[in-house]
Amino acid sequence: MRLTVYTDYALRALIYLGLHRERLVTIRDIAALHDISRNHLMKVVHQLGQVGIVKTVRGRNGGLMLNGDPAGINVGAVVRSTENDFFMTECFAGGESGCAYTSACALKHVLVAATEAYLRVLDGVTLADLIAAGAPPCDYSHPIFLAPAMAG
Repeated sequence: MRLTVYTDYALRALIYLGLHRERLVTIRDIAALHDISRNHLMKVVHQLGQVGIVKTVRGRNGGLMLNGDPAGINVGAVVRSTENDFFMTECFAGGESGCAYTSACALKHVLVAATEAYLRVLDGVTLADLIAAGAPPCDYSHPIFLAPAMAG
């Protein structure tokens, strides 16, 4: 599973807004902190506004703010609103597939279960969880991030 840059930017923006609830935040603030394109971030924030997660205040002193409590913003819902494809292989999407095993594939059920588990974990997380004080950094040396040894 890999999130798109679009979703990555959405989550970064929401975390920043959650950390700075006491003031309006500008796209410039978020883009500068993360060294990302302001134009791309504007598209992301626009969509977050369209789905009601972010409130925008127009004008000279305008900016962005969360449209609600971070505890009420579900990460799974955010990811579903910003991702357009959860298909792990081409055969998930239906239509033509280049795989000769598509009609009898046992792997498809395993990958569907993996996708459901992935989304279930995200559904159990809120923005408040992501911005909680003292949240430990991710340990990328954890065995889950390492490729298992191939039998040989």
